[in-house]
Amino acid sequence: MSTPTNQAAWHPAKNARKLEVKEAPYPQPLPNELVVKTAAVAINPVDWLIQQKGDLMFTWIKYPFIFGYDGSGTVVEIGSQVTRFKVGDRVTGFPCGTDPKINKSSESSFQKYMILQSQLAVHIPADMSFEQATVIPLGVSTAAAGLFEKDQLNLPLPVFPRKDLNKSIIIWGGSTSVGCNAIQLAVAAGYTVITTCSPKNNELVKSLGASYAFDYNSKTVVKDIKSILSTLNKPLVGALSIGRGGAEACMDIMACPESNCENKFVAMATYPEPKETPTSFVLLKNAATFVSWMAAFKAKGLFTGVKSNFIFSSSVSHNGVGRAIWEEYLPKALSEGTFKASPEPVIFGKGLDKIQDAMEFQKKGVSAKKVVVQL
Repeated sequence: MSTPTNQAAWHPAKNARKLEVKEAPYPQPLPNELVVKTAAVAINPVDWLIQQKGDLMFTWIKYPFIFGYDGSGTVVEIGSQVTRFKVGDRVTGFPCGTDPKINKSSESSFQKYMILQSQLAVHIPADMSFEQATVIPLGVSTAAAGLFEKDQLNLPLPVFPRKDLNKSIIIWGGSTSVGCNAIQLAVAAGYTVITTCSPKNNELVKSLGASYAFDYNSKTVVKDIKSILSTLNKPLVGALSIGRGGAEACMDIMACPESNCENKFVAMATYPEPKETPTSFVLLKNAATFVSWMAAFKAKGLFTGVKSNFIFSSSVSHNGVGRAIWEEYLPKALSEGTFKASPEPVIFGKGLDKIQDAMEFQKKGVSAKKVVVQL
């Protein structure tokens, strides 16, 4: 049988501002890998940030390179040690091609045929489309890293049946992709979730399991969350922050004795950026923003006793957290419907040539949605 022809949306150089669609090598699976014919991919802010900050992000990558962190499709080949999947299975999974220990284009989703590690893949339920399933991978992996990794919040993993631990957690930015997944994972692990979002998304975050939802734009949001925590009688185990200003607000909440915080720690999913995208001296201005913000935030942390760490999503592929979520939790949670593919996909178009335009569309901002391209 002849080898299928692969195509990809390549990032041609670190400073390139447009993807190029052209032929790509057909990937060969290692013993614990799958080759998946990609049916749908999702767009994340990191995709277009790479084009803006090529000199600053993923410095170990050699270009041209293929990116893409969300993908779903049909298994067409399996490695010699794969036992959970077979050819023809519908799957979604987290491709970690940009991880420094992996660093290979074949494990990225912006192509017709991609590699997935079997430990970072899951069967798609019969009643779920490829487009719905592809909103899951990066969001759930980032959330899992922040909640469960030892150098992050280090919470106990979800169990069946769920056990109420009588403790609370803050998920700042609950209607984002990471937030939607973090709420569900935290609830499954036994925690009462306090989250923030726009009022129009209150119903969404509560449908995912959040007990309390506050407007992050409210001038009294920090005060209001402190008030809830002071009467809740459920010790706060820390926070996972998504979005500009979230980490600072979470630190202010945890620094207050009335918040009843037993673990003063913020797992941060969003990196600081200049308020306005620089058009000149891009590397210098981005680096200056990061360094100055970090210095101020860490100094305040020393004063308040609040520790913090940035989340690096692909680390779940190396430390057991990925396997615990993708192999042990998600299969049952998805099949039983206790874990929902969220946020809702917005289908932008079809074809690799639509990915660049979809990135430009996502850059303008979407609320409680995730932009998806069919392949």
